[in-house]
Amino acid sequence: CKMTTDDRKCDVLMVGCGCPLRSMGWYHAEQLLDNRCPSAQLRYVVEPWYMQKAAMNTPGWSEFEAWKERVSKDYGVQFYARVDQVPSIKEDGSELRMGILSARTADNPSLFAQMVSKCHTIYLEKPGAPSVEELVQMRDMAEAANVSVYMGFNKNVAKYSTKTMEYAGDRGQITFVHNNNYQLADLPECFERNAEGMLKNMAIHELALLVTFFGVSVSTIDEVQSDAAKSSCQTLKGPASGKDFTDFDKIYFTITTQNGVKISVFADRCAGDDSVGIIYDENNNVVKQFCMPDEDDVQQSIPALAKKYPGAMPYFYVQDPDYCALKERIAQQCVSGTSPQGVATIDIAIETLKVAEYLTPILQEQLLSEVAI
Repeated sequence: CKMTTDDRKCDVLMVGCGCPLRSMGWYHAEQLLDNRCPSAQLRYVVEPWYMQKAAMNTPGWSEFEAWKERVSKDYGVQFYARVDQVPSIKEDGSELRMGILSARTADNPSLFAQMVSKCHTIYLEKPGAPSVEELVQMRDMAEAANVSVYMGFNKNVAKYSTKTMEYAGDRGQITFVHNNNYQLADLPECFERNAEGMLKNMAIHELALLVTFFGVSVSTIDEVQSDAAKSSCQTLKGPASGKDFTDFDKIYFTITTQNGVKISVFADRCAGDDSVGIIYDENNNVVKQFCMPDEDDVQQSIPALAKKYPGAMPYFYVQDPDYCALKERIAQQCVSGTSPQGVATIDIAIETLKVAEYLTPILQEQLLSEVAI
């Protein structure tokens, strides 16, 4: 983006708003409307599903319609069904525009291709695309158009992960724990909606930490070992499609790199709303742990957000400050051209997705062979 004065804001094009209270895009929009990101203002929303005729009266449609009516009336935000309907960027240099792409992963490549000509900078929600090949194509497309692309890996800037890594230094063995609060009965719908699989979806945040800060890549992994006692892989039937989906509902694994770095990840879809960085000594005793949310969050910010957005997904409240920090850093990049500290680039995302694709069959085979025995 062009160099500008610090008080300028970029206009935001949000693509993939989704259902109020449930979708990440909606929460991004709410934070922007609430002036939580000083360098950005929401101007345009593209909602590819709910603004189609086929979506009328489907679950979430009436909630989206009511939200759309309020936001367009109160804030002057313009809504569209397709990206190509959004006005082009003014060529006189008076407009700086940041795109936020928060649609279903499978729809991202086609939506991204349409956004490149409409944005200076793009905030791309994790994992970015269903496959490495598609993400590479997206990166190349953005580079050719001189568009900067940064990823929604909010744990790269989170308090708990930063404190964990600072405390451990080169001494301790770290396990990054990531819990979601699905009920067992919700898993079939969860597996279907996140068909790319747990490592490409939920645990992609932890893999991004490993790639960004610990030098993990497909070429540097020496060994990966799952812990069968803390893991579960199953095949469930999707309620909408009737198709079978095989995925982890929980997984614990340890990676050892060729440089001797050992790092563990434990992800569980049905264990709560927190993320934890745990540091162990050489005898496997816990030395220290840092949580998200921490005590300040639990006592102050989470209750306030739950009151403001009753019924929203609990993880929105927990990760609220990190979403704000990421958006603001990327918006500042759009306004000033400065590189956003700690924020994962699309190249980091490509390597992270490669690691997820590499690990998934290895871990599934380890766990399913354990079951067979």
